[in-house]
Amino acid sequence: MRRFLAAAALLPLLTGAAPIPSSPDLGKAEGRCRTNEAGSSFLVTVRGLKDRTGLLKLEVYPANDRDFLEDDNKLIAAGKTFRRVEIATPNGGQPVLCVRVPGPGRYAVTVLHDRDSNRKFGWRVDGVGFASNPKLGLSKPKARVASAAAGAGPTRLDIVMNYQRGLGMRPL
Repeated sequence: MRRFLAAAALLPLLTGAAPIPSSPDLGKAEGRCRTNEAGSSFLVTVRGLKDRTGLLKLEVYPANDRDFLEDDNKLIAAGKTFRRVEIATPNGGQPVLCVRVPGPGRYAVTVLHDRDSNRKFGWRVDGVGFASNPKLGLSKPKARVASAAAGAGPTRLDIVMNYQRGLGMRPL
């Protein structure tokens, strides 16, 4: 029995699948902008907030359907792009969040208004927005319509939040 347990403990190492502990901090160090950021990044103005509760979470994914909104642990373990910036929802004004990206290119970008601060998306409570502001229905948009091209320096985006209205998600 001890041999079996020892072999089971070594299996992730032998297969190259080292487990990454789940944490709301994944991607934050890489995504954090520096003062007067000059490198490739998105400066995202969040518009249409329902209220000023909870957290705003800006995330960047590879711009393909397979990786878009994939589990952050899986993306990081595979060496794929994942960035996150999270702030308390400000009391006033238009929030502007900055997130660094690896370099110029196309990335899928999403903002979550986590109104109950539980770090999970609840479609009846929380708001969501995507780059290019696609019209939302009952499913997530395709990565190509929820993405934007980052330049060599900061790239400005406006993202309009959508909240549950009827059976779908729409701006207020």
